[in-house]
Amino acid sequence: MASQPIKPAGRLRQASWAAVLTVAFSLFLALTFHVNAIKSEVRLTERKIVALERSKLLLETEFQSRASQRQLAEWNAVEFGYVAPRADQFLSGERDLAMLGAPRMPGAPQPIRVARAEPVETPASGGGLADWVAPIAAAATVSEEPREAVAKVTRRAAAAGVSSLAERLASAGPGPGGEVVQLAEATQ
Repeated sequence: MASQPIKPAGRLRQASWAAVLTVAFSLFLALTFHVNAIKSEVRLTERKIVALERSKLLLETEFQSRASQRQLAEWNAVEFGYVAPRADQFLSGERDLAMLGAPRMPGAPQPIRVARAEPVETPASGGGLADWVAPIAAAATVSEEPREAVAKVTRRAAAAGVSSLAERLASAGPGPGGEVVQLAEATQ
């Protein structure tokens, strides 16, 4: 078969199909743009609705708080009788405050006093941890009796064959807490 010449009716048919496809494609693009524009308007409207709901909630809260303020003011006027402080009600210093106090009555307990000790100065303090440990070490060397009592109890436990603290606590002594009682008696 040799190539057949294209008839004019076939060309017209091809051109009409091309025109129909072009119109359909342009309508599809126009519809897509229109749908996206409507979606954008819907999103904007939803944002406005959310903003209005927040505004409404804020106004409701403010209305309720103002209503409760009014109610509190009414209660204050009728029930409590509170008033704002005046300038002459404030004290100018500690002396004015102390003048308001009453002297102690006979037989009243003594006021509570807090003990305060100055830190122990050591010549070999290296700073840091040594400054913190020095007062504790100084207090521990004041009395050797508790140390001797602990050493005595430890020697008894070692003689009994108990070597660690866990074993000493787990072992059955002469009574409940016998070693502790001996330690407490030795320190007194």
